[in-house]
Amino acid sequence: MKIMDIFGALKKDMDFIEQQLYRSIDGDDGILSETSLHLLKAGGKRLRPVFVLLGGKFGNYDLQQLQYIAVPLELIHSASLVHDDVIDDAETRRGKPTVKSKWDNRIAMYTGDYIYAKALMQVTQLGNPYIHRTLAKAMVQMSIGEMEQIRDFFNTEQSVRDYLLRIRRKTALLIAISCQLGAMAAEAPDKVNLLLYRYGYNVGMAFQIRDDLLDLFGTEKVIGKPPGSDMRQGNITLPVLYALQEPELREPLLREIRGIQAGDGSGDVSRAIEMIRTSPGIRRAEKLADRFIRKALDALSELPDNKSRAHLQEIAHFVNKRSY
Repeated sequence: MKIMDIFGALKKDMDFIEQQLYRSIDGDDGILSETSLHLLKAGGKRLRPVFVLLGGKFGNYDLQQLQYIAVPLELIHSASLVHDDVIDDAETRRGKPTVKSKWDNRIAMYTGDYIYAKALMQVTQLGNPYIHRTLAKAMVQMSIGEMEQIRDFFNTEQSVRDYLLRIRRKTALLIAISCQLGAMAAEAPDKVNLLLYRYGYNVGMAFQIRDDLLDLFGTEKVIGKPPGSDMRQGNITLPVLYALQEPELREPLLREIRGIQAGDGSGDVSRAIEMIRTSPGIRRAEKLADRFIRKALDALSELPDNKSRAHLQEIAHFVNKRSY
């Protein structure tokens, strides 16, 4: 089975979710609708809605109900990207101009807020208060994760544990609840909900580690932004932390990072990336991503054996080997 086969199997339902995404941000204000539409049209994998729908397959699958989970989760993810681009001063995302570069920072921030509000309006269509609380808690944790990332810009003394906690909040939690709440909205058994949460959490952790590796190895055409963007912005990722633990690399790599931070030309992103690429830190990061994927697959092994489980297995393998 290929990853595109999964999207093909869900195409009709995902087309419906896509329509509802566009419909959800239409209306109230011309400029906010325009900026929100610009963001959504930039595309994306729409993995979170896919996880919602696959989670729903473990219960009483009802697309009319699941849309009120799938649409808000994708909106929340999108809103977080708008805010990220302001913080990171990013000019492009997925190869297209960001909202902040096409308009300005103020409009970008209000666009993110607008999309968050639209997400909350969508989820109120469901009467389950646990779903509302779970979503609200995840949004709080995402905000904390964002603040932690800002706090740790160019912090080469942060620990691997600090990094893992940050990506748990920024990335893994939203993927985890995408799987969990899809099943919950479909009234799946509690055990299934918890196993899907565990699967999604571990896939989300691996997803972010792989994303950080792609930032070092990908091309701008493939990843939609210049390679080394994380380091330019001061985001010290797992492969960098591991490379800094190598005695012979630590001082030269620190010099480059300090020079990049100073912005005086004394640090070179390309030189820093080359050091990291050739370090054992790359393999160590890959091994940790592998470990998270194994945990995700272990959680799946306890779920009913159906097509959705097979699809989730394939997605886990795709996440761990993805090149885009």
